[in-house]
Amino acid sequence: MSPVVTALHEKPRGRVEVQLDGAPWRLVPTEAVVRTGLFVGRALDRETARTLGRELRRADALARAARALRPRDRSRQALEHRLTEAGVPVRARDEALETLERVGLVDDARVAAARARSLAERAFGDAAIRFDLEHEGVAGELAEQAIAALEPERDRARALVERRGADAKTARWLASKGFDASSVEDALGGFAEDG
Repeated sequence: MSPVVTALHEKPRGRVEVQLDGAPWRLVPTEAVVRTGLFVGRALDRETARTLGRELRRADALARAARALRPRDRSRQALEHRLTEAGVPVRARDEALETLERVGLVDDARVAAARARSLAERAFGDAAIRFDLEHEGVAGELAEQAIAALEPERDRARALVERRGADAKTARWLASKGFDASSVEDALGGFAEDG
């Protein structure tokens, strides 16, 4: 005979204590209780237990993904990788990511635009920005849109040359920061380094 839910006690932080046959069983997220359809008097039969297990995995995936978003925005692919590394099942992972996208917490276009602006402000050229966005898991089209929205690379390079000076050291520095050779040459006013 299946155990019966005899009490549901609300606890802090969105948790519910579930009692089975009069004894405390476990704390579960409120959303999992609701989505499973648990109520006092309901038997925790095999099907209900399966549904609850699926909801617990989904809630865990959602919580893990939300924690990963606390320090900074991340792309869907970056979150998917983190959840995969944490051993989250595919179905729970996909449902969590779809939920986060639906409510706007995961938005690759926003991630691309913000990251591209941040890198441009830190004196990176388009090639370095493109590489970083690809590494973050942003689709190529979104990366290109984010780069296109920035101040042109040549103008950014000119501003940096004005601050640092038009010499070989600045040319090497700009190249190391991912600026295109033609942007560097243009910014230096035709100065070309030999070797």
